[in-house]
Amino acid sequence: MNTLTIFYDAHCGLCSRFRAWMQAQPSWVRLEFLPYDSAEARRRCPQLPSLRADEEIVVLADDGSLWQGAGAWITCLWALQDYREWSARLATPALQAVAKSVVHWISSRRLRLSQLLRLSGDDLLRAAGSPATCRDGSCKVEARSLTPDLP
Repeated sequence: MNTLTIFYDAHCGLCSRFRAWMQAQPSWVRLEFLPYDSAEARRRCPQLPSLRADEEIVVLADDGSLWQGAGAWITCLWALQDYREWSARLATPALQAVAKSVVHWISSRRLRLSQLLRLSGDDLLRAAGSPATCRDGSCKVEARSLTPDLP
């Protein structure tokens, strides 16, 4: 496995922040991020609508492996150099149920959490003139544009 494609909700501020955070991390494999509702996402993974990609993160590996929900989150952590140990811990039988519950709780409240935390999705950042670039449905936003200046 050399590449993971992460299908995320570009309208969700929390999802966009997660995408930017992952892009800033050193990774073991190449990471691609596609809005789940883009034409390129549907081309690469025609089954996305039946996987409820609008409700939970979906990850596709270049070898055809597919994860969603807690499994997708654990796979994302597995891809990051500094978080692979965490992914191994969360994948243990003792913590799988906890990971699944936490991921479901966050996923089902992600839009409200985005509002409460005043996090903008990629689409709003692009409209506001941030340095976001989107080609073929694949979005990249510089991490510094998403991080508030701290005193």
